[in-house]
Amino acid sequence: MSYHEFIERYPAYSQTYALDVLRDREYARLDRLGHIYLDYTGAGLYAESQVREHLRWLSENVFGNPHSTNPTSLAATEAVERTRSLILDFFHADRREYEVIFTANASGALKLVGESYPFEPGSRYLLTFDNHNSVNGIREFARARGAEVTYIPVNLPEMSLPASLLERELEHRPRGKASLFAYPAQSNFSGVRHSLDWVARAQSLGWDVLLDAAAFVPTAPLDLSQVHPDFVPISFYKMFGYPTGVGALIARKEALRKLRRPWFAGGTITVASVQGDRYYLAEGAAAFEDGTLNFLNIPAVAMGLRHLQSIGYEVIHTRLECLTGWLLENLQALKHPNGQPLVRIYGPTETHGRGATIALNFFDAQGHPIDHRQVERLANQARISLRTGCFCNPGAGELALGLDRLELLTCFSQPGREQRLTLEDFRLCVDGKASGAVRISLGLVSNYEDVQAAIRFAARFVESGVFVSTVGI
Repeated sequence: MSYHEFIERYPAYSQTYALDVLRDREYARLDRLGHIYLDYTGAGLYAESQVREHLRWLSENVFGNPHSTNPTSLAATEAVERTRSLILDFFHADRREYEVIFTANASGALKLVGESYPFEPGSRYLLTFDNHNSVNGIREFARARGAEVTYIPVNLPEMSLPASLLERELEHRPRGKASLFAYPAQSNFSGVRHSLDWVARAQSLGWDVLLDAAAFVPTAPLDLSQVHPDFVPISFYKMFGYPTGVGALIARKEALRKLRRPWFAGGTITVASVQGDRYYLAEGAAAFEDGTLNFLNIPAVAMGLRHLQSIGYEVIHTRLECLTGWLLENLQALKHPNGQPLVRIYGPTETHGRGATIALNFFDAQGHPIDHRQVERLANQARISLRTGCFCNPGAGELALGLDRLELLTCFSQPGREQRLTLEDFRLCVDGKASGAVRISLGLVSNYEDVQAAIRFAARFVESGVFVSTVGI
């Protein structure tokens, strides 16, 4: 199929030409080096101007440790605080309501919540099956303090939240006990986007709400003047590629006051005494920012946010909706000569209710899964960057791949597996079933040629014979 036919099917793509210009100007290394980048959910790509601007800023200034008040330290503090302010503006967060706490990444932000949230016997931690492992990990803090942990499965095959079950669980919040509800705005496994309306509904019933926005905000706006989650973890490298090593927890001040840190560190206290055996935590964000902040990289976040603002989410959304729709149609049209579908998509098979992340597996003509590791090896040879495995999202993966609880418990309880289980051990446990999936994710400067390369690559797995396709490549 030709580009002309694609445009006939998705005419709005023509309105996103500015992104082609941007790619040529700022991301030319992709085409120069022959890369097909299909892992935007793993990491965004940086514009060359971001790096140049950051280098120029570093070269023209002198910055010291912000835990002081000398001239170079004050310069660093001012740059950090400007970035903190810009983050609030970017997400339309009221300064009277929200704080920005800098962390190493979204996982660091989630650990802050988990270790500090006032779980106790009788309280609950409610979360969905399709949460990232860093959200799942909070359950260990909850259980250690006697709280109940409850998972809500997602519906197959679209992997959406079951509204009636979720409503029922939300209505069972223990009175007088702090309880936390956590879910992703967009699944990093299937790309499904869950309704943000659940934030207000849960809060109306007394829950604190953790909204994992790490996979959502690279391609969609989050307006914290319209939706008011208590905790929002962010990894900035997923939004615009650079810098790495800087994330944030955007937290409502009211919710932040409920947290109780289990330790203190440099920068988090006003006074600490060895002989007096006391310490006093600082107020607000400072109480949660352990040690010296990444003060030379944090200002590069502001540069990335301005870059994203200059492009606009609207044009990104339009382009990705067109490309995702075309990719979904073509993948589903690929069939073996006997009519057996080549791929099985986990999550929405149309663009409605999803982002530009697609999880799938390849199957042979007899319906047996093709090892995702083999898919990755062949993709690597073609200089195609995609992701395979469970993408740090085991709950969604288990449901999508048909792995049930009894099967998993049997696997984990075998002798010698109390502390260690290799991926090969796990594959033997689920013999005959897929142990992981393939993830294709589009992003800021994805284009038609990237998607066509993905479709051509997938077609290689069609067994020899008559190739059946209603859309084509």
